[in-house]
Amino acid sequence: MTLIKSISGIRGTIGGAVGENLTPIDAVKFAAAYGTWLKQQRSKTDYKVVVGRDARLSGDMIQNLVMNTLVGLGIHVVDLDLSTTPTVEIAVPMEHADGGIILTASHNPKQWNALKLLNAKGEFLDGAEGQKILEIAESDAMTFAEVDDLGEITKNDAYIDIHIDEVLDLEYVNQKAIEDANFKVVVDGVNSTGGIAIPLLLERLGVEAVKLYCDPTGHFPHNPEPLKEHLGDLSAEVKKHNADFGIVVDPDVDRLAFMDENGEMFGEEYTLVACADWVLSQNPGNTVSNMSSTRALRDVTEKHGGTYEASAVGEVNVVTLMKKNNAVIGGEGNGGIIYPESHYGRDALVGVALFLSLLAERKLSVSELRKTYTSYFMSKKKIQLTPTLDVDAILKAMEEKYSKENLTTIDGVKIDFAESWAHLRKSNTEPIIRIYTEAKSQTEADNLADKIIAEIKQIANI
Repeated sequence: MTLIKSISGIRGTIGGAVGENLTPIDAVKFAAAYGTWLKQQRSKTDYKVVVGRDARLSGDMIQNLVMNTLVGLGIHVVDLDLSTTPTVEIAVPMEHADGGIILTASHNPKQWNALKLLNAKGEFLDGAEGQKILEIAESDAMTFAEVDDLGEITKNDAYIDIHIDEVLDLEYVNQKAIEDANFKVVVDGVNSTGGIAIPLLLERLGVEAVKLYCDPTGHFPHNPEPLKEHLGDLSAEVKKHNADFGIVVDPDVDRLAFMDENGEMFGEEYTLVACADWVLSQNPGNTVSNMSSTRALRDVTEKHGGTYEASAVGEVNVVTLMKKNNAVIGGEGNGGIIYPESHYGRDALVGVALFLSLLAERKLSVSELRKTYTSYFMSKKKIQLTPTLDVDAILKAMEEKYSKENLTTIDGVKIDFAESWAHLRKSNTEPIIRIYTEAKSQTEADNLADKIIAEIKQIANI
């Protein structure tokens, strides 16, 4: 059982001891710290926070604890109830709110939940802001409102529809071409809020949606991380229904992966590559992804005359570099599309609409489209951390071992070889070291990852 306090929020497993897991006490404490931090940003009489959640089993309990803690601070709450992360992000500025909280542990299994914290722009907090909230939580420096000054909760269940309207209004979403293409798509909503939002979007785009696990019960039918080994049922349904392709999202709908008409993965890393290809073909410019993402985005960016740069892992880092470089599209290789014309947050709804626009324009099958991009193969492995492991010392030793290679150390250690790369870093969301590698074949990528893992284990004596 685990509680992870980081600058991006608080994430943990439900149940267990206070301070060691995400218990009701911990949820209240960190919601109070966030509300206190918001009130310190500027002095005013009315504060407002938008709150929404994915469908996981603990969501209703955690959301009620969080909302009523904010009420106790004198903050008004707009309750979106079942929603998506990008929907909450667009709702914050629309509501002229001071911030937002999303209750979701993203791709983590059902026993996890988290408080993801947003600023008044509907964007994730930066490191300094997150650190301040952690300090407030540790110091218990919170003052609650008098009885006449308590906040109020207002329910608003319209925002998924509003979000879809916003997506359809984007300049490079070609609704007519999509309707004319008569696509049939299978949607795996992992029994969370993607099962609400994605079929509604497809219906508005004139796409026939075959629903798979789209009942938002929170009983995830498989591991909710959208990886090939978890998606056998989607593959079978795509082939059974002769669908054009399959769509799978994670529980809070900020990660997006596609499956081709043969039931084979398009490649989660290539979600951003394809969406960027479409946007750059209409509006050439720069792109950004994190340094654990495929080189294929660099290739497609340069094909369209733009410049690609890599940031540290983490959505806030990608967004910061996108703003600095005036990137027209960016995101993360885990299927996260960030399209500034919509908002600065990963958004599977935007990704679906851009991908459909590309397919309708190119008149290619999904497998044919995949062949138009450089083929890179990635291995994503991890080492479970124990309290005795000194991760910083391990990474420093690996940095010294590969000091003659092209190294980047802004986020762990990334080693760039001529035809491959390896990225070693401590996860922000789980007690693990992630080892990502990429090469021109799966065997080469796997072998490189295994080599790195063996070297780490030798250094750490594990």
